[in-house]
Amino acid sequence: MTDRFGSFLPHDTEGNVAQLHGIGVQRFDGTWYAYGENKTNGNLFQGVYCYTTDDFVDWTDHGIVLDVQEDGSALAADRIGERPKVLRCPETGKYVMYIHAETPDYQYAHISVAVADNPLGPFTFQTTMTWRGYLSRDIGVFQDEDGSGYIMSEDRDHGTHIYRLSNDYLTIVEDVACERATDYEYGLESPTIVKKDGLYYWFGSRLTGWFTNDNMYTTATDLHGPWSEWRAFAPIGIQTYDSQVDIVIPLDDDQYHSSRFLFIGDQWYKNDLGNSPLVQLPISIADGTASMHWDDSYEGFTHREIPDDHEPITDPHAYIS
Repeated sequence: MTDRFGSFLPHDTEGNVAQLHGIGVQRFDGTWYAYGENKTNGNLFQGVYCYTTDDFVDWTDHGIVLDVQEDGSALAADRIGERPKVLRCPETGKYVMYIHAETPDYQYAHISVAVADNPLGPFTFQTTMTWRGYLSRDIGVFQDEDGSGYIMSEDRDHGTHIYRLSNDYLTIVEDVACERATDYEYGLESPTIVKKDGLYYWFGSRLTGWFTNDNMYTTATDLHGPWSEWRAFAPIGIQTYDSQVDIVIPLDDDQYHSSRFLFIGDQWYKNDLGNSPLVQLPISIADGTASMHWDDSYEGFTHREIPDDHEPITDPHAYIS
């Protein structure tokens, strides 16, 4: 498995910049599949790329697996699609992709759903959904040991939700939990969950637009809660090594009792999104504690300070400023 850690711009095996922004990763039948936002020409939707890898160093490009949709669609060329995540549904065997669908003013806030027979697609757009009309911005997914599927979704007005999916993974059937960060007015975006030895670890990022911040995590023995206080897993003040969590990946075959985990986060270049690097680091998760530290052997960490007077961004328009 990878020994490449640090901040770097990933390339595919043909030498092209890998469009792995907002990355979602799953292992299907022993192969790692990574789905990423295509940001080659800015922030508007340009389709979802899929790559495979054996080591998180070499990325094989399989092209666009969810294409731009027709005019008027939630994922048309004048829309925004973020954080593509894929689950394989145990009941149907289908591969289901979820993606945060937006208008350029960030007022739409729905989850788009697409389905394929193969993890390499092509994925066919199905519908969009919300829970009781709640906003749904940044999303993550989690599949539990019993095969139940979940979407984590940030809702500016209420917090960040864990929603349980129907047996076919195509609709939401339960609002399992809704949490705001400790001593913080909002929930956490870019949510991801892993489970180790019966304990759930939920990671997320505070709302600071394209700026990075000290990302947090919380733990619980049940997805319904109670959840612990949110706390940082990287040194305070370093803004998660200048990154925003995308996903935390259990690397061992038994993902629910893994001893090795990989953190992948975005380091957004808001004026050059297609060339935004990844930050890829080992993260320690055990006995209710998650921690991540930089080693001098890692590549390319340069810290961009957040101004002292920088406040959390609550205006959705700020995301495209």
